[in-house]
Amino acid sequence: MAFAVEGINSNSKLLPNLSLGYSLYDTCFNLGIGFRAAISMASGKEEHIVLNDSCVGSTPVIGIVGDSSSTRSIAISSVLGLYRVPMVSYFATCSCLSDRQKFPSFFRTIPSDAFQVSAMIQILKHFGWTWIGLLISNDDYGLHAARSFQSDLSQSGSGCLAYLEILPWDYDPAEQRRIVDVMKKSTARVVIVFAHDSHMIDLMEEVVRQNVTGLQWLACEAWSAAAVLQTPRLMPYLGGTLGIAIRRGEIPGLREFLLQTRPNIRHDNRYGNSSVNQFWEFTFQCRFAPPPAGWVEGGGALCTGQEDLETVETEFLDTSDLRPEYNIYKAVYSLAYALDDMLQCEPGRGPFHGHSCGTLQKLELWQLVHYLQKVNFTTSFGDQVSFDENGDALPIYDIMNWHWLPDGRVKVQNVGDVRRSAAGEEILKLNEDRIFWNFEPKKPPRSVCSDSCPPGTRMVRKKGEPECCFDCIPCSEGKISNNTNSMECTSCPEDFWSSPQRDHCVPKRTEFLSYHEPLGICLTTASLLGTFICAVVLGIFIHHRSTPIVRANNSELTFQLLLSLKLCFLCSLLFIGRPRLWTCQLRHAAFGISFVLCVSCILVKTMVVLVVFKASRPGREASLKWFGAMQQRGTVLFLTFIQAAICITWLYSSSPAPHKNTQYHNDKIVYECVVGSTVGFAVLLGYIGLLAILSFLIAFLARNLPDSFNEAKLITFSMLIFCAVWVAFVPAYISSPGKHADAVEVFAILASSFGLLGVLFGPKCYIIVLRPERNTKKAIMGRGVTK
Repeated sequence: MAFAVEGINSNSKLLPNLSLGYSLYDTCFNLGIGFRAAISMASGKEEHIVLNDSCVGSTPVIGIVGDSSSTRSIAISSVLGLYRVPMVSYFATCSCLSDRQKFPSFFRTIPSDAFQVSAMIQILKHFGWTWIGLLISNDDYGLHAARSFQSDLSQSGSGCLAYLEILPWDYDPAEQRRIVDVMKKSTARVVIVFAHDSHMIDLMEEVVRQNVTGLQWLACEAWSAAAVLQTPRLMPYLGGTLGIAIRRGEIPGLREFLLQTRPNIRHDNRYGNSSVNQFWEFTFQCRFAPPPAGWVEGGGALCTGQEDLETVETEFLDTSDLRPEYNIYKAVYSLAYALDDMLQCEPGRGPFHGHSCGTLQKLELWQLVHYLQKVNFTTSFGDQVSFDENGDALPIYDIMNWHWLPDGRVKVQNVGDVRRSAAGEEILKLNEDRIFWNFEPKKPPRSVCSDSCPPGTRMVRKKGEPECCFDCIPCSEGKISNNTNSMECTSCPEDFWSSPQRDHCVPKRTEFLSYHEPLGICLTTASLLGTFICAVVLGIFIHHRSTPIVRANNSELTFQLLLSLKLCFLCSLLFIGRPRLWTCQLRHAAFGISFVLCVSCILVKTMVVLVVFKASRPGREASLKWFGAMQQRGTVLFLTFIQAAICITWLYSSSPAPHKNTQYHNDKIVYECVVGSTVGFAVLLGYIGLLAILSFLIAFLARNLPDSFNEAKLITFSMLIFCAVWVAFVPAYISSPGKHADAVEVFAILASSFGLLGVLFGPKCYIIVLRPERNTKKAIMGRGVTK
């Protein structure tokens, strides 16, 4: 502080023509002493200060730098805040002091515990530590830090506490033993401590006694650089500690200023020894006059005040690691810059009522608070100093690591920093290559209650345990999780299914009666084979159309029947391949019309047999003219037209359409044609069945006609096969899912078509091709005679 004040007074650009003074008070870590000192300074009741002849008397107090303790700062600032006395602390970190309602004039140059807690959580996230033990001191500092840590940890969702223990103020062996037992039994490998080094000393004594090793300690700024803990006895347990430390700064000229320190040899020891004199006696191992009795006789030296500080090694002159000192330096300059801004105010342009300005002669401290809130400057070290709306400085912490060297020495080295940018973003920088880990192997420990749930599983919290303790349950079929530690499994879209690992959705396998699968190939081959045989038979009949056996069986209807059979074979191909709108609409219509055409030809042929037989009886010859070739063609066309009308009505009212069915199988999509109207499909099949039964009945009645007309027997047998196939088709079709329903229908078409082709045309082709001697009118009539 003294160096900062002298630097300000010697700076012609800062507070020109104005000198700052100061009074130093030792609170002795006692709230009452610190409180009385602050009240004394603020009220002007302190002793008069004499700097030189031109500066005598009671000068206004523009602010207080301190206190170092959060507890004392809370007490002092709560009272001084009523009078708006500026108070800038360099070491009080309790987040509660950011409450502007309670502490309207409190500022600080050290980050609050809220940011220290946030920095701790950033480190936990970085190393994946989610299972943490927390130890705190039983004071405002520890209790507020614990509340802030629990709140932020819960909101971030990055971990949870295995235990929370409060360290006793006084030495309590039983309580220390209980706390260490909790730490020893816990599976948490990371321990965070918000307490002072005095608490840690008592705790570590019990840790050493129980030999609790394998813990990764995270230190708050209160003990992250405590030399009292960096001993060979404690380093096997504390080695590798990561700590949050106050930002290190550099203050040019401070060492030279310290070297100018000289004791006051005229100090009256009756009023107690001064702090400088005490330091001097301790450093040079001498005593000021008058010395204690027997000091000189015992060989002790007298202090002259001219001893050279550069000849001794003392921490007093070590300016390489200035942390709290740097904060004090910034606090003093903050008050100076605020006062300078206030004094530069131009009358009539001020920020107060009537655009007035504050003056040193009529100084109102609330006016200085206004300027202190807006102060903004950069130190010689390059750090920007400003305060937010809560009086907190722009936060930055160094991250320190306790490195246990092979020779037994301890080196506390900087391994990174964590800061908050002006935009509010928290930035963590770590040089992991420089971190010393007190474990084998030399890498960060794992501290988790439960291992992370991999993709394909979801977290299920264990009953009665913190949320970090959970089981990993595989996702059910059709659901996935593609992130680590997923809380829920998400369902795949309708056309997708979960992979075997349940970590991503894959397109469902599609299923339909394909040309490329064995069943589709067999049915396609059978269809083409039937078509080819029909073409061969048709060719044979056309070539032998003038022979008796062809002419005797009504060659025109025979040719129509062969053409319709060919269409029946070909229409089965519409049931194979991926269903499309046009194939769905055409397949049943083509099947229905083709089969009606076929059965109509058979029906007319059967009726012709009966008419011819009746016409062969005496007096019935005229009946043939009523059922000639034109009537036969008309009957076939009329019966076929009825089926065509049924199909058109069905397609118009409720057309068949392709459909993606996901009900049969979870992991595949069955492409099928829905019939649209079940009634329409039933009428189509029913009409075919009606004609088939009618043909069967008529042929059955004509089965005993003379042999020259024995085609009725073949028609009877063929219709028996046809009806049997389609009667069996109905239950098989209803009970067959997906592509198997199409296969059943194709099989019924092919079976009935082959049945008709084989039964009706097999014997005739046999005679035409292999037994041509029987293909004569005489031979045909001869068979009729033998009957």
